[in-house]
Amino acid sequence: MTREKLQELIGKMTLEEKASLCSGADFWHTESVERLGIPAMMVSDGPHGLRKQDQEADHLGVNDSIKAVCFPAGCGTAASFNRELITGMGEVLGEECQAEGVGVILGPAVNIKRSPLCGRNFEYYSEDPMVASEMAGALIKGVQSKNVGTSIKHFLANNQETRRMSSSSEVDERTLREIYLAAFEGAVSSQKPWTVMCSYNKINGTYAAEHKEALTDILRGEWGFDGFVVSDWGAVNNRVPDLEAGLDLEMPASGGINDKQIVDAVKEGRLEESVLDRAVERILNIVYRFQENRNDSAVFDRDKDHEYAKKVAEETIVLLKNEDGLLPLSEKEEIAFIGKYARQPRFQGGGSSHINSHKVTGAWDVVKDWGNITFAEGYGDQEDVTDEALIAEAVEKAGKTKAAVIFAGLPDAFESEGFDRSHMGMPNCQNELINRVAAVQPNTIVVLHNGSPVEMPWADQVKGIVEAYLSGQAVGAAVVDILFGKVNPSAKLPETFPYKLEDNPSYLYYLGEGDKVEYREGVFVGYRYYDTKKMDVRFPFGYGLSYTTFAYSNLKLSAAQIKDTDTLTVSVDVTNTGSMAGKEVVQLYVSDVESTVIRPVKELKGFDKVDLQPGETKTVTFTLGKRAFAYWNTQIHDWHVESGEFRILVGKSSRDIQLEETVTVESTVKLPVHFTLDSTFGDLMQDKKAREILEPMMKLDMVGGQEEDSDVAASAISSEMMEAMMKYMPLRGVLSFSSGKVSLEQLQGLLDQLNA
Repeated sequence: MTREKLQELIGKMTLEEKASLCSGADFWHTESVERLGIPAMMVSDGPHGLRKQDQEADHLGVNDSIKAVCFPAGCGTAASFNRELITGMGEVLGEECQAEGVGVILGPAVNIKRSPLCGRNFEYYSEDPMVASEMAGALIKGVQSKNVGTSIKHFLANNQETRRMSSSSEVDERTLREIYLAAFEGAVSSQKPWTVMCSYNKINGTYAAEHKEALTDILRGEWGFDGFVVSDWGAVNNRVPDLEAGLDLEMPASGGINDKQIVDAVKEGRLEESVLDRAVERILNIVYRFQENRNDSAVFDRDKDHEYAKKVAEETIVLLKNEDGLLPLSEKEEIAFIGKYARQPRFQGGGSSHINSHKVTGAWDVVKDWGNITFAEGYGDQEDVTDEALIAEAVEKAGKTKAAVIFAGLPDAFESEGFDRSHMGMPNCQNELINRVAAVQPNTIVVLHNGSPVEMPWADQVKGIVEAYLSGQAVGAAVVDILFGKVNPSAKLPETFPYKLEDNPSYLYYLGEGDKVEYREGVFVGYRYYDTKKMDVRFPFGYGLSYTTFAYSNLKLSAAQIKDTDTLTVSVDVTNTGSMAGKEVVQLYVSDVESTVIRPVKELKGFDKVDLQPGETKTVTFTLGKRAFAYWNTQIHDWHVESGEFRILVGKSSRDIQLEETVTVESTVKLPVHFTLDSTFGDLMQDKKAREILEPMMKLDMVGGQEEDSDVAASAISSEMMEAMMKYMPLRGVLSFSSGKVSLEQLQGLLDQLNA
């Protein structure tokens, strides 16, 4: 519908109708809908599967939602590092939405994984904003190609469940821009999601729902967002200021309470009706965008989509350890499958994204008829209690086989929406099971089902570790294919696995004090912290093994020197040097060699996944613009590049850099300066013009007030020592050390000259 027709429709609406339209589902149950001819639009929870409610259900619950297909959660899809694969997943989800009449699917969720403890980490993509933004953008692209909207969430700085509806995320400007806003920025700017969901929390004391700078100035003004902003369910705190700030749609409906607040504010002159009309237009624009692009021929083929879910899962499973090349296993060997999750895998997180899967394939479902695989329960996951009988059975079966595969991980009681984990450990009963089995079976492999890093006290006792994440309803079939070599693992960790929780940079500040949460680690999130500190970690960011090997060569830069307004093309050759076809995630990091601001030692600025046959070589190319070299400068409130050398690092993980080259980048932006008597000589001498003005003063002997060619001065102090002493001396120090040679008036005149 054209804007003119939308505005004509809005002109026919009463003030009460417009207020009701902006307050959730209430409007769609009124006579106004029929009078105005406005079609209803359905939204569905679940960024990795439809959670459309059964219209005939008496109450709302996961079992009342339609049977659907559960795809890998965000933590897994990010591990694929495969944009095309996740775009395909989005296309499947979009087709399902069209078939079910769903206009907007609520996701993806891209908040940074600041701490391993966050209850919603299984939904979130990465500790790195580029990975989060790129992978979310891939999903958005796929879904919206089917003329179905997405709702990227939760905007902004929503990194814990504890006090999530009242806590204030206290984040400095630079950290917000480089880490937390950046996770949304690329996906919003490039893929234009139809809607954005704002978070519950406050940002530096202001609720996200009424944060005009975030919802209007940045989201719409800077990034060009043109859809509507919807609240997280129950995130509205003050409806009129929220509406003015840019929150268009309140969810769920308030039963008319907040509608009346809007109407009264307009009638009393406290709210311009044009602000309400603007929100109504944004909402109706999306409603009609879906309605006018309905695909009545769309089919929700659950079995077919289950197979695509398996395909995605195969690229979300990370091989973390493979000692002595134990994997892949032989299908002919006697093997024990141990653990409840072999038969009933934990394949999705708990909470609002929970999918009522039409079927679930566990690993045991795939192999139970092979004849050479035995099964033992090993543990229960309703409570963390060691069952000696179950362990004894597992130990006995493991000791009689060629290898034992233990399926373990975190039960719903350990991680879910609504609460944060209190520790990074797995259930004690599972740790005990792994230790006991490994003691009798040297060829033990652990398969993990979890949405965030866990501590692994048994890691050195087992030969194989497979991180399956929460990889959807087909996870069992995907795991079996990887264990037995039908699929070559190609996923990489989108987050660092530290040895222990205390190593995490947010450890001392996570959850905060009362309703105030300070992000004191700043930009040093995840690998940015671990790598800069050169801290040992269990598994680094970007890490993942393969059944084949890859060699990197021929790293080339398009130029040795560029301006910050130019682009740099980087190319590298990657060769499959093994005997099995495989996929490699090529990662490009940028390191500022010398910076006047505190920066991480390296930051990811590009990645690509390449598929190679044995012996095959392909060239991977990256294009780097200003942002690849910039930091957020709080003086000019913009991205800024410091002139100097930058290392271009290409490798297999943040800790496995294969090749590097150096480029010199020249800044075209001169930062504004204002010198005072407190400015140091060192800072002044960094400015070329200031240096020319100050050089005569630098020749003064600060010991006796003589010129520098005095024999007395030369014997008293060397020029190098003098320079070192003066580097951090403020300009006013000349008054004390020049023996009256320089007056305050002269200094003030010098300052005026410097600042001119």
